[in-house]
Amino acid sequence: MDDLNLETLERIPIPEGLEERLSAKIDEWEQEERITGTVLRDPISKGNGIIRTVPVILRYTAVAASIALVFGVGLHYFQQEEPINYAEQDTYQDPVLAQQEAERALNLLAANLNKGMGHLERAKALSDKAENTLNKQLKALK
Repeated sequence: MDDLNLETLERIPIPEGLEERLSAKIDEWEQEERITGTVLRDPISKGNGIIRTVPVILRYTAVAASIALVFGVGLHYFQQEEPINYAEQDTYQDPVLAQQEAERALNLLAANLNKGMGHLERAKALSDKAENTLNKQLKALK
């Protein structure tokens, strides 16, 4: 490209009808711009001459949505109540009742944990049985 100068460029022949085609394309773009209100050129495909049009209403909608989002976040932030400090709250005034409730919760947890462990042991037994069968079959193939 450095070897090309103005004289060389002037000697390149211009194809017939190029000026008319360019004028027609420019007129088409201007008409689209009048209809939609704006024309955005796609930067990725600008070498291909592809034009993507975006209506004005879409731009206003995007701006309105952004403003609503900022307003909502700000409103949420400024209207937050003070955080609850759970460490200082007691649910039971009677220590004996609190101990009974804690024991009941722990017994429920232990029962469910034991039930899950039983299922896990049965699954492990089935897995071991399948593995033993597979190993016997592989040894028989050798």
